[in-house]
Formats: sequence, C-alpha cells, structure tokens
Amino acid sequence: MKRRSGKDDRWVGAAASAAALILVFLCLTGCGGTTTTSPPTTAASDGTSGPTIPTTSTSPPNGAPDLDLLSQRAFALLDSFVAGDYDTIFRSFDQTMKNSLPPEKLAQVWEKQVIAQVGPYKGHTGARQESADGYEAVIIQAQFEKAALDVRWVFDAHGLVAGLFFQPAQTAYTPPAYVKPDSFTSQEVTVRNGAWVLPGTLTLPRDASEPVPGLVLVHGSGPNDRDETLGPNKPFRDLAEGLANIGVAVLRYDKRSFVYPKETTGDAGITLNEETVDDAAAAFHFLRTIPEIDPARVFILGHSLGGYAIPRIGLLTPEAAGFILMAAAARPLEDLILEQLEYIYSLSPQPSEEETAGLAAVRDQVHLVKSPSLTPSTPASRLPLGIPASYWLDLRDYSPASTVAELGQPVLVIQGGRDYQVTEADFRLWEAALVVVPGSEFRLYPDLNHLFAQGKGMATPGEYLQSGHVAAEVITDIAQWMASIVVAPRDSH
Repeated sequence: MKRRSGKDDRWVGAAASAAALILVFLCLTGCGGTTTTSPPTTAASDGTSGPTIPTTSTSPPNGAPDLDLLSQRAFALLDSFVAGDYDTIFRSFDQTMKNSLPPEKLAQVWEKQVIAQVGPYKGHTGARQESADGYEAVIIQAQFEKAALDVRWVFDAHGLVAGLFFQPAQTAYTPPAYVKPDSFTSQEVTVRNGAWVLPGTLTLPRDASEPVPGLVLVHGSGPNDRDETLGPNKPFRDLAEGLANIGVAVLRYDKRSFVYPKETTGDAGITLNEETVDDAAAAFHFLRTIPEIDPARVFILGHSLGGYAIPRIGLLTPEAAGFILMAAAARPLEDLILEQLEYIYSLSPQPSEEETAGLAAVRDQVHLVKSPSLTPSTPASRLPLGIPASYWLDLRDYSPASTVAELGQPVLVIQGGRDYQVTEADFRLWEAALVVVPGSEFRLYPDLNHLFAQGKGMATPGEYLQSGHVAAEVITDIAQWMASIVVAPRDSH
C-alpha cells in the first residue's frame, strides 16, 4: 500500500462541490460553471488549498484512523458493490452521503453507469492512500472488462465514508508516434491574470533560426489541467508536442478551476468570462512576450467549451493572427447538455425509471434557462448541472458564430464525425457563418471522436477510458493552415 501525504487536495474540493459527493467517469462537456468572480486571497499556484468535505462530525476523535484498517474497509466495500450489497455500503456513509446516496441510487450508479460502461469487475491491481485536510482517501486500482478505474473512498476522522468517486485510472502517458522528443524543448512558465496565477508549459521547436508562430490552447469545461487529461488521454499534450515537431510553439496552462478548487467553487456570479475567457486572453498576451515567438503570428485554439468561448476571447485579443475551433459548440449550451444526455440514455435498451425521470428533470431545467422567469436569484439546483443563473443569463444573447465572423480574423474549424457531445450540426453553423471570412477553412474527420482520436461505430462515454491520441492528420492540418495565414507586420510585443 502506497500512501501519499502530498499537498494536492483537489479530490477534497471536488467532493465538496458535487451535490451527491460522487463523481462517475461519465462526463458532459457543455459547461463547467465552477468559477467565482473574486480573486483568491493568496497567489499560491500549486493548487494546495481546497474546501473540506462536509460531514456531520462536530469534534473529531483523538488521533487519525488506522490506515491499514481503512484500506481493508475500502476493499470490503468494493466487494459489497460486486455482491450487490448496497445496504452495507450505505451504512458506512456519513450523514451527508446517506442523504445523497440511498441504497437504490447506489445500485443505479454501479449497475447503470459503471458496469454498463466498463463491463463486469475483474479484480484489482493494488491501492494507494492520500491525505488532505483531515481526510484519508484509499484509491483502489480496479480492473473492469473494458477499462481500469480508480475507485476512491474518502474517509473522515471517524472512519465514515465522506466521498466516493469512480475515476479513470492513472496511467503513464505514452507519446504518439509522431512526437519526436529531440525536436522540441519544454519549459515551465506562469500565466498571470491579476491575482490568478496559473502554471503552464511552453513547448518550443528546438534550434529555430528565427521567431516561430505560437499557439495558445484553451480547455473545455470543468477543472482541466494543462494537458486536458481525460483518463489515459492527454489531447493538449499531443497537440503541443506534435506541433512543436513541425515548427509551432505551444502554450498550455492549468485552468483556473484546476489550480484554485477552493476559490472557484460556488454560486457567486460566475460567467464564461471568469471561467475561461479572461485567463485565455492573458495567456495570449503572455505568449507574445516570449522572445522566440513571432508576436504577429500567435493563434488561439479552443477545444469544446474553449472553442465556444473563442469569439469572446477574440474581442480581447484583436492582435491574434487567427483562431482554431476544435469541436466547438455553436448552439446554446443548455441544448447540448440535454442532447448529450438523450444520446447517452439512448445507448441503454431499457432506461430505468430513475433515468427517465432524470431526463425529464433536465428538460425542465433547460426550459427554465430559456424562460423569462430565470433571474439572478434562481437557485442553481433548479438549473442544468447545478450551474448558477448568472452563467446562463450572461449567455442569453451570445451568438458565437456571428460574433466570431464579425471579428474578421481567419478561422480553422475542425470537427470529429463520431463526436456525440458537439456534433456536425455545430460544425455546419460555424461553416455557414465563416465561409465569407478570408482565410477560414473547415475540416470534418469522419472517424474521430470528441478528443480527435480514431474510433469505430457509435461513440460512448466509456471510449474516453481507452488510450488514444489526437490523429496525426489533425496536427498536420493545423500547422499547414497556420502557415498559410499571411499577416501584416506589427510592432513587436
């Protein structure tokens, strides 16, 4: 058993922000909605601070729980899942968990979500422990028929389960064949936006004889790291190192909600600007100051929600040479959230009554987002994904396709044909708006998914648990398009 007492406590913050205190690997990339408008009270950039998990404990007992005992309990509780003994799991919970996950809901999580996506449980390969803010987590490396998952049990000072997570297993990154490590260098950098300090990586072509074009990568929804890690996949690392092979410098950075889980969780007036736009603009302006970069040839790429935000980012970056929209939503986010859920539920031949009721509830939430009765005081619990009203109200008059066309800068729109989260319908809307903008081009890749990895057949959420890489043709197309854009000389930096 490996125990880590490191400072990274994002799992605590994630548990606190989840209504049911459970994070199933199924993920919707329509909206993030986890950022506040006020800056952090400190400028620490290591992500060490995070909110604690709510429990009913009023005074913890003397001493920490026995770690060996906790690991034994974690394995026993996983065995209870396998045996269908949900009552035993329920009895191990603290009161908050009991309120959120009764036995019947535990059954749905295990049978309808986990097993339905990754197949039967086959065993485990070990476990590790982590500590944060008085909580102990036991993470079991569980092997299922189709994928490996980390089953994370979070215990409070009384030994009660205060958090439960099913997450893609941590695996070592293997670079794609097109990455040649000797052709580039990587260095740690910092993107600063006022009090927000975001660690990042700058990947530079090696031994360039003149300033090179640059590209900023803007994440999708949720608290993404600089690699946009999802399970074993790191699409932003693929992009950065693949493009650096062929002469493009790339800046990628940890998202604000990843670095500051405590300060960016809550209902306080969040909009798309605080979540994504402002930091992306700061990253762009920072990249233009790097001596190895040609400031007149700096582009911005947005993936998923990041692409949806590109028109707003463009308003703050008129110096940008162009933009790349990578699986970018063009339709209202609330519509995509509902569409994604409908697609996922359609994969099940017989949706449960609870799933059917849940889908109906989301339809009601989407209706409220579009309703004139939505106000800043509307509770987030009544809105899609628990995202506060401020976020939805801010987007009410947002038309991304027409906005980006009005900017006038060239745009490359790329889309995977197997993407069920952002679909060809969005691609065609971008195409219709941008076809008149000089330099704009459009690429549809029939066999690629939302992460621009190869696949076959109907896409499923479980596919993201399989290791894949951004297709080589995407890397080549991006680089060639950037090289085709002729920009007028500008004053440096």
